[in-house]
Amino acid sequence: MTLTNTALGLARAAAHPARNHSHSHEVPVKNADTIWDDVDAKGAAFAAFSDIIWGIPEIAYTEYRSVAAHHDMLAAEGFTITQNVAGIPTAIMGEAGSGGPVIAILGEYDALPGLSQESGVAEHRPLPGNGAGHACGHNLHGAASMLAATAVKDWLARNGLAGRVRYYGCPAEEGGAAKSFMARAGAFADVDIAICWHPATFTRVDEGLSLANTRMDFAFTGRASHASAAPHLGRSALDAVELMNVGVNYLREHVPSDSRIHYAMLDAGGIAPNVVQARAKVRYAIRASTLHGMFALNERVKKIAHGAAMMTETQVDISIMSAVSNMLANTPLKDATQACLDRLGGVPFDAADRAFASQIQATLHPDDIENDFRAAGEDPHTAPLHDGVIPQHQRGELMLGSTDVGDVSWVVPTVQTWVATHAIGTPGHSWQITAQGKMPAAHKGMIHAAKIMASTAAEVLTNPALLVAAKADHQRRIAKTPYVCPIPADVTPPLQPRPEQA
Repeated sequence: MTLTNTALGLARAAAHPARNHSHSHEVPVKNADTIWDDVDAKGAAFAAFSDIIWGIPEIAYTEYRSVAAHHDMLAAEGFTITQNVAGIPTAIMGEAGSGGPVIAILGEYDALPGLSQESGVAEHRPLPGNGAGHACGHNLHGAASMLAATAVKDWLARNGLAGRVRYYGCPAEEGGAAKSFMARAGAFADVDIAICWHPATFTRVDEGLSLANTRMDFAFTGRASHASAAPHLGRSALDAVELMNVGVNYLREHVPSDSRIHYAMLDAGGIAPNVVQARAKVRYAIRASTLHGMFALNERVKKIAHGAAMMTETQVDISIMSAVSNMLANTPLKDATQACLDRLGGVPFDAADRAFASQIQATLHPDDIENDFRAAGEDPHTAPLHDGVIPQHQRGELMLGSTDVGDVSWVVPTVQTWVATHAIGTPGHSWQITAQGKMPAAHKGMIHAAKIMASTAAEVLTNPALLVAAKADHQRRIAKTPYVCPIPADVTPPLQPRPEQA
C-alpha cells in the first residue's frame, strides 16, 4: 500500500468510527466539553496517522510526502483545501464550516537532521536512511492539530453553529520560519483566533513568552595565497570569521541577560592549512526578548562583522536566512484554555507508560531531569511522566527558545499549550524524543492536546464575549509597537526542490 493510500484509509476509518460514549449526541448541545467525544471518536486513526509521519521524517521545506499525507487526510474528512499557502509547496490549509468567527489551528510536521532513532528502544540506535528524525515531536504536533480541527468541524455541523475552522499545515518550524513568511504574505489576515500546542514533558498553558530570533549568514571573501611562501599576499577570510567570533564574545557581556547569540561554521575555507583561506562563512542566531531588542542587537553584530572585515582587508556579505518574532501572550485566551485544561485534567498515563519513561530517564543526566522540574516550578521527585496540570500561577525558571508561532501571535490573538508526551527530563531535539514519538504515551498526550485545542475553539465559538476580550487584549499589546515582520521583504523562503519519486 502506498503512503497516500494508507493515509486515506486512516481518514476514511476516522470518518466512520465505532462510537461508544456515555451520553448521546441525538440532541445538539453547545457545551464546549462535548467536543471531547468528537476527538475520542477519531483519536485512534489520527494516532496511527502520526506514526506515518514519524516514519517519513523530512527536514525544513522538504516535507513533500508529509504534506501529501496531510492533504489526503484533510480531503477524506471533507475539508476545502488550499495548497501552496504563501507560495510554499509544503504548506497547506483545510477549511470547514460557514459564517461566524474563523478559528485557526496550527500544525507542524518537519523533522530534524541527524536524529533518527529506532522507536521504543531506550538506547541510541539510529535508523538507516536520510538520518532525520522527529526529535521535536512534530509528527504528533500536526496530527493532533488536524484531529482538533476535525473535531471542531464535526461539532459545528452537529450543533448547527456558525463558524469556520481551519487547519494550517505549517512546514519548516525548525529554523525555516515558515509561519513568519506565511504571516508576511497575509495567510492569517482574516483569522479571528489561532490555537496551537507543542509536545512537552509537562502539561501547562504557555506563558506566551519566547525570544525573537534572526538567523544571519556572514560570508567573508579574501584572497588566497601560499601560506608559507607568500603569506603577505593573502587576505584570510577564516581570520575574519575568527575575529568576528572574538568580537561577539566580548559583546555578550554587554547585552541583556535574556539575549542569546550563538553560531555555527558553515564553511571554514577548506582543509589545507598551507593555503590562506579566500572564503569562510559563519551563521549566527541572534535572540532577544523583543523584536525591537533583536533588531538593535542585529546591528551590533553586523558592526562587529564589518570591523573584522576591515582588520583583515576582506569583504563581508551579510544575508538573513530566516527570522521570527517573540510571542505575544493573550490573557483571555490563556484563561479560557486553562479552564478547559483544568476540567480535562492531566494525560492519563498508565504503568506501562511510566515503565518505558523510566528507561528513557536512565539514559539522561540527573541535571536534565532536575532542570526540567525546576523549569516547571515543581520540586524534583521520582515521577517519570507528568500526569497532572501545572497551575497557571505557577512559574518556574524560564529558559526561553524561539518559534515562528511568535509571528502568528502578532497578527492574530494566539494561545499555545504544552502537553506531556515524553519522559520528564528528555532534552529537546534529542534521539530520546524520537524514540518516544510512536509510543502509547505519546499517542495519549497527542489526543489530550487535541481535546484542549478543540474545547478552547468551542469556547470561543459559543462565547462572543471571549472573542471580543481576546481581540481587545491583542490590540492593546500591539498598539504601541505594530507588527513588523522581522524577515526583510526581499528575502524569500529557502524552498527545496521536490525529490525524484522512487
